[in-house]
Amino acid sequence: MRVRGGDITVEVVDELAGRCSGTVDDFVLRRNDGAYAYNLAVVVDDLAQGVDQVVRGDDLLASSPRQAWLTERLGGRVPTYAHVPLVVNRQGRRLAKRDGAVTLADLAAHGTPAAAVRSRLAVSLGLAEPGEPVTPADLLARFDPATLPRTPWVWDADGRRPSAERPEHPAVERPEPPAGSVGRPGDPADPVGPGNSPSGPEAQ
Repeated sequence: MRVRGGDITVEVVDELAGRCSGTVDDFVLRRNDGAYAYNLAVVVDDLAQGVDQVVRGDDLLASSPRQAWLTERLGGRVPTYAHVPLVVNRQGRRLAKRDGAVTLADLAAHGTPAAAVRSRLAVSLGLAEPGEPVTPADLLARFDPATLPRTPWVWDADGRRPSAERPEHPAVERPEPPAGSVGRPGDPADPVGPGNSPSGPEAQ
């Protein structure tokens, strides 16, 4: 089952990526196997819970215009969006089991203490230097959306050593953030990767 979108262009304003436009086509709401499609499920779920701010990976940025349009059709208010870069492997692909120990359970099984995991997460957000011990209070004091990275964070192939290198992809221009958003004009171009691809749960 599809909803008729009419191939109209819908624009959303993302707190990190700026103004992003997309075509709302006649997209799937319910698949042939009876399962509800991602775009419908996430919109209904957010409306039911009163969600007014959506923070998620930027591989889902391309689906936001469809979801914003559907939210309004269902009588809801479009939430604020903030799409953050993914953690990827050296090939620019999202992490998976093939990349080694990448889950909290995996890291714990390898003997990685919670403090080290917290430090690595802080490094990925630009809130700490590699190896720097940080507390939750430190992170809260340092957090500023305007300083969040605009490029994916690369996890080494063994799944245990984070890297500041960028994925091996050509660069493309990212739209300049609108006035008043937390985006920073003049940010470097981002690599083409999972975050800039239309593929993902929304592709039915």
